[in-house]
Amino acid sequence: MQFKPLFNNILVQRLDEENKTAGGIIIPDTAKEKPSKGKVIAVGEGAFNETGNRVPLQVAVGDIVMFSKWGGTDIKLDSVDYVIMKDTDVLGILK
Repeated sequence: MQFKPLFNNILVQRLDEENKTAGGIIIPDTAKEKPSKGKVIAVGEGAFNETGNRVPLQVAVGDIVMFSKWGGTDIKLDSVDYVIMKDTDVLGILK
């Protein structure tokens, strides 16, 4: 199934976090928090500003981004978990 976000929405697939700490302690699944890093899968065309001009997004398909843990809405497409969020929920792009 294809999904095209509208306006300034983006579709992100969460990337799994490490299963153990720097000291080697394994973190069980029940103690893990939702990852706040993901890959941008699809982007909208941008929202309109007050003058009616489209504002381009700062992220592109394929970017690895950091976002707020509580930002976005979890959705499932073709048995794969994604997050749909506004581009303003993105904190930064990882290079």
